[in-house]
Amino acid sequence: MGVRMLTKRQNFLETIRGGNPDRFVNQFEALSLLSADPINGAFPKPVPGGPPVKVGWGVTVYYGEGQPGPYPLHGDAYTVVPDIRQWKDLVQMPRTDFPDSAWEESAKMAGEIDRNEFFATVMYGTGVFERLHYLMGMEQCMINFYEEPALMHDLIKYDTEYELKFAEQVIRHWKPDALFHHDDWGTQNSTFLSPEMFQEFIKPAYIDIYKYYKNNGIEVVVHHSDSYAATLVPDMIDMGIDVFQGCMSTNNVNELLKKYGGKISFMGDLDNGVLDKEDWNLELIRREVERACKTNGKLHYIPCLVMGGPYSTFPGVYEAVSSEIDRMSMELRFMFD
Repeated sequence: MGVRMLTKRQNFLETIRGGNPDRFVNQFEALSLLSADPINGAFPKPVPGGPPVKVGWGVTVYYGEGQPGPYPLHGDAYTVVPDIRQWKDLVQMPRTDFPDSAWEESAKMAGEIDRNEFFATVMYGTGVFERLHYLMGMEQCMINFYEEPALMHDLIKYDTEYELKFAEQVIRHWKPDALFHHDDWGTQNSTFLSPEMFQEFIKPAYIDIYKYYKNNGIEVVVHHSDSYAATLVPDMIDMGIDVFQGCMSTNNVNELLKKYGGKISFMGDLDNGVLDKEDWNLELIRREVERACKTNGKLHYIPCLVMGGPYSTFPGVYEAVSSEIDRMSMELRFMFD
């Protein structure tokens, strides 16, 4: 393959723009993630195996040992919005008006990122749909879409207002050039909402949010949803998403590439549920990485675990996958010549 001339950032752009990458983008290598903002830093962080903690918006979350991430707790002692009709009395968005001095440390970190090698990337968790079921529980959330649509629209607008306030602050202090935004939209085999309901409730909020970011220096929007979401891909394109990260194999990534490659890119097809296990083994990882790389090719596809960040639940899995992706870049170097 010769000397690698492209930086990680350049190779990423060549891949998602359908240009001439000189290797596979290796998972999150091009994204230097920034998350140490004072807005989220005002709340305690859950740790695996630790006690439940109350985070922003009054939500209590628990991070179980061996689980892929924290989950909201619900019930009489925890649910913030048991009755959507009372949400205005029960919900308070977190503070965003921190002084410049509170941003100094994280702004320094952002300023030290080599923008030729990496994207300075805002990492945002608990997106619009997740905010709703974090506040009221999944079952009640789904019922409210049907029974109280006007109130759900109002709550979504309130959350969008918060997201835009957050965006204003991180853009001013960090001057980022990429966004990595979380919001899980489905299970392994289906979306939580029909495309029509998604278009009515969730899509308008993201059009506003992602438009604001892109109008203020964000070059690439990467959206994480480790789920089935193939039926929402046209909406992702409309919303301004450049990369669908967390794209599970149940989406049939190769078919999505054939249908939408050139309009959006896909980052995933290596399912954590298959590979990220306590008894993981290199043979299975090698086989799955080889399948994904050979099947999906070099353009508009980034081989990656579907986890929402550069890590794995069980130690060594992420690193083993990265090593195998590099191996495939060398083995399939004819793709890049």
